[in-house]
Amino acid sequence: MSSNEIRILKPVMSVTLIILTLFGVVFLQMEERRLGYSLLKLTRNYRKVLENKKNNEILLAQATRPQWVEKMAASRFTLKKAEANQIILLSHPFEDSEP
Repeated sequence: MSSNEIRILKPVMSVTLIILTLFGVVFLQMEERRLGYSLLKLTRNYRKVLENKKNNEILLAQATRPQWVEKMAASRFTLKKAEANQIILLSHPFEDSEP
């Protein structure tokens, strides 16, 4: 290549480099925006999961509340509270074997 040909190619190469750089910048901005939307969606899903977890913990606490368990035992299973003469105390099996 002669110096004359190189002189002609320099502006074309410069314009090509500038255009490629601008396309790269635009691509990176679009990718940044896409990742931002993905992060926003994941954050919303995470908050929903946390809210569901809290609601489930509240429901579990309500379902295992002693008053609720007694109420369900009396209404659904017709169970009554044990009286003092109905309670059987069992001793530990190893207590009697020791000298």
